Amino acid sequence: MATAQLNGVTIGYDDTGAADASSAPRPVLVLLHGHPFDRSMWAAQREAFAATHRVVTPDLRGYGASSVVPGTTDFATFAEDLAGLMDHLGVERFALGGLSMGGQIVMECYRLFPERLTGLLLADTFPAAETPEGKAGRNALADRLLAEGMQGYADEVRDKMVAPYNKEASAQVHRMMLAAPPEGAAAALRGRAERPDYRALLTRVSVPALVVVGRDDTYTPVADAQAMHAALPDSTLSVIESAAHLPNVERPAEFNAALRNWLTRVGAGGA
Repeated sequence: MATAQLNGVTIGYDDTGAADASSAPRPVLVLLHGHPFDRSMWAAQREAFAATHRVVTPDLRGYGASSVVPGTTDFATFAEDLAGLMDHLGVERFALGGLSMGGQIVMECYRLFPERLTGLLLADTFPAAETPEGKAGRNALADRLLAEGMQGYADEVRDKMVAPYNKEASAQVHRMMLAAPPEGAAAALRGRAERPDYRALLTRVSVPALVVVGRDDTYTPVADAQAMHAALPDSTLSVIESAAHLPNVERPAEFNAALRNWLTRVGAGGA
């Protein structure tokens, strides 16, 4: 793991597969985790693609090895952190993917700096703004995490995050949730409650996109993924069988196969 000081915070990240000085730069793939996880959720993807790509997996501020900033972290702040990290690494253009909240941050990045992105991966996510009921729910959950910590919430959502029949993945994801700092998770929830509506933005995406969803995901059902696929001008839809909300962890071989096909469409990109 490495760290970078930018925008007044520390960002922890893994940077795997960079070419040595005598080789041509490899295309860059950046993957953003969801809530309440950290960069370790992408371990299987780092391992699978480090031979062909420079794979960068940051901890979002408030999670993992990155700084915890109480209050509210809006999506523009997450996006600015990523842009700053890419500047720090000397990367101008890159393919960008994210899962759940990470996918929504990908959309925010495309809103703010589309010229830097060579392709979009949107996994188990959705583009609509939060409803009034959803805003109230996310803020109430933020209050609860600050008051109670992560244990009760992690226990409650475990079997929705990961299908209960995927026992090894379930244990891994549960550990990640318990390790999340409540203050950071709460700040992200408050920011997520205020996110914009990205549905019109998707119709203007000009780079190859991959939409992935677990067949048994109840947070972001297959119908949500189908709607995003229909809205995106150049996209592929991959439904991962026997997986719920984290198919990259639950079914890494199938997820990676879809990712590999998308990266072929993205091409060399730029570094």
